[in-house]
Amino acid sequence: MRSAHDAGMRLRDLEWVVALAHHEHMTDTAAALRVPQSTVSRALTRVEEELGATLFERLPTGLRLTPLGGMVLEAARNIDDRYRRLRSDIATELDPESGVVRLAFLDSTGTALVPRILRRFRALAPNVRVSLRQEPGHEIIADLEARRADLALARARPDGGYGWLPLSREKLVLAVPPGHRLAGRGRVHLSELADDAFVTTPRGFGFRAQTDALLAAAGIAPEISFEAEDAGTIEGLVAAGLGVAIVPASFAGATESVGVSLGDVGAVREIGLVWRTDVRLSAPAERLRALVTEEFVLRGEA
Repeated sequence: MRSAHDAGMRLRDLEWVVALAHHEHMTDTAAALRVPQSTVSRALTRVEEELGATLFERLPTGLRLTPLGGMVLEAARNIDDRYRRLRSDIATELDPESGVVRLAFLDSTGTALVPRILRRFRALAPNVRVSLRQEPGHEIIADLEARRADLALARARPDGGYGWLPLSREKLVLAVPPGHRLAGRGRVHLSELADDAFVTTPRGFGFRAQTDALLAAAGIAPEISFEAEDAGTIEGLVAAGLGVAIVPASFAGATESVGVSLGDVGAVREIGLVWRTDVRLSAPAERLRALVTEEFVLRGEA
């Protein structure tokens, strides 16, 4: 049985194989690594004996990778990269003062809510880097599942093992083009729009599911004129006269569309912080979650 020291040496041996492939010379590699040439030579011999393959041809002018050596080189680089990422992940896990928090968020939260959170978090933890992923709701859930994101700002609490911290509620309104028959109304019901074409998000998006449910409750099976992934584009299409749309109130009127209040039950969008509860958050991610809890919930600022 090999000792823990031997296991460390095996990893170092693979790092030195990468160095040998780069320099293509035993003496030059040893000089770059600042170790005796004999030490590098023994490391290469250990790897070749363990794998049962010759990694380099020994030439009068230096070294040349064999085909099998090329395979080992690719694997060695991959192992080295994974080991470096492991060290980084562990450092992040143990040190709440540094590291990375991966935050996914809906496009519609990027203009106000996300900057508000990041401004406060930067003041609290200036050395923590926040990696941002702006994407649709269904991709956010996939990123949380795959651990490409630690925390997310999403439209609704997902099913399953997720934590949920509601942050804001925004009314949904009807966006109509200038001159539309309903543009001057103070309030409308979706049942009045049976003959209108709608601009909306594609199927599979969380917001599309919500708007479809609102229309179905109003007895409307709408004609869809265009589909777009973000609310800003949808509002622009409405302003151009290409249909009407249900949008968050903050997006109506961004260009030339007109926002009209909806009298339908459920015409509200809730945004909250989401995280997986079946895995432990890293220390920096937990700091961000705690900040959001304190600043946006406990102090009643949501």
